[in-house]
Amino acid sequence: MPEGGNGSAGLMKTGDAMSDLKILPLDGLHRELGAKMVPFAGYDMPVQYAAGVMKEHLHTRAAAGLFDVSHMGQVILRGADFETVALAMETLVPVNIAGLGENRQRYGFFTDDQGGILDDLMLANRGDHLFVVVNAACKDADIAHMRAKLPAGVTVEVIEDRALLALQGPAAETVLAGLNPAVADMTFMDVATVSLCGVDCWISRSGYTGEDGYEISVPVAQAEELARALLADDAVLPIGLGARDSLRLEGGLCLYGHDIDTGTTPVQAGLTWAIQKIRRTGGARGGGFPGADRILSELENGASRARVGLRPEGRAPMREGVALFADAEGGTAIGAVTSGGFGPSVEAPVAMGYVPADLAAPGTQLWGEVRGKRLPVQVAALPFVPANFKR
Repeated sequence: MPEGGNGSAGLMKTGDAMSDLKILPLDGLHRELGAKMVPFAGYDMPVQYAAGVMKEHLHTRAAAGLFDVSHMGQVILRGADFETVALAMETLVPVNIAGLGENRQRYGFFTDDQGGILDDLMLANRGDHLFVVVNAACKDADIAHMRAKLPAGVTVEVIEDRALLALQGPAAETVLAGLNPAVADMTFMDVATVSLCGVDCWISRSGYTGEDGYEISVPVAQAEELARALLADDAVLPIGLGARDSLRLEGGLCLYGHDIDTGTTPVQAGLTWAIQKIRRTGGARGGGFPGADRILSELENGASRARVGLRPEGRAPMREGVALFADAEGGTAIGAVTSGGFGPSVEAPVAMGYVPADLAAPGTQLWGEVRGKRLPVQVAALPFVPANFKR
């Protein structure tokens, strides 16, 4: 869940093999900080800095980490009033948007006619408009989807002149409050416009690590000044994609295209908490979203499979694609790992995957096939590290 060193969104690198990669507004700063850059979702992104993935991960859990997530898509939806926009958007997502309080946000997802997940996203009520943040790899498709499906009275405005930074970790509040004390009054999923370094920033108290923190939409022209101001605090380190992935995995958070996609329903994925009661019932706003028949049926009767946490025995991680079996020998695969790696905070390998519903209880013994050998793995409760949000 937001480009170019000159401030132009979508600027392409030229003159090398990566000529199709877009560059981030803070590309120069990342390189100055010693980032190792890799292609991700069409962008040249920092995967790690000098400290390395393990230290970056643990530092975020202990203090604060600064992530550049400017590859994400930022979109504003406007209409006659907020309710008009919210009800229109409710035809595309199974989320109670019309009931969202002003300056509050919710997690949601676009669904297709088969009940699969097209993308997951964040939705914020900003009073006179709906602010939407979508994943980088899906943003062109998401924008096209909204433009094609929303009524003519709702405009879709793509924001291309703002970077997006995430400050995450238990020290995030203290650090950001040093620039503006007002942010300390925000609680989890609050949104606000706050002045930082002399410029209005759109801030949400949320993130993708399981830790407390903020996501900050800042004009590109002031993004580097803000990033440097945050990094000047001894509590803050720059954090790359590697630690972002291990943090979200320990937090039991889905990565689109891996743990959720059009082949998974929200019920299978364990995301039923994001479908509010008013969207499940037979009232005027119950159903009415793509794939509602299947999703509501699974809510009532259960799904055939479920996303689960997995704890491989030993020290060897089980990566995405590892086939899961019910028995140590023989039989066919009953599921697969969708995300996996080493969890620095739990000091052991962790993974997520899908298994039949009758094998989804924590403690269930399974086997994962790694390089032709079946190794024991146990179903575990999610998240692996408890969430630390400010409620």
